[in-house]
Amino acid sequence: MDIRTLIKARRFSSEKMQKVGIFETPRLFCDLYCLEFNQAQKTHIHDDSDKVYVALEGRGTIRVGEENEEIGPGQAVLAPAGEPHGVRNPNAERLILLVFISPPPSHA
Repeated sequence: MDIRTLIKARRFSSEKMQKVGIFETPRLFCDLYCLEFNQAQKTHIHDDSDKVYVALEGRGTIRVGEENEEIGPGQAVLAPAGEPHGVRNPNAERLILLVFISPPPSHA
């Protein structure tokens, strides 16, 4: 069994959002996104992959299509394949998201 301790995997940088690989298989990609105040993942599209953002700590703004919504701990957002999506942390507290992508995009 492969077990990861997410609290130990957290990593932050004042330079940019950090993506920490948690699991990767041919069918699934799972990362921890760690964002400081004002950091963001630019809006982008995965034509053939669905993405799920799950907020673990902090609050952040998720964009899917033309909609922007703030989410917090315990909330999850689906970004279906072909929809533009991204995340931003406009808050002073750190934002930690568990992110799943399936199938993994070829450029992940």
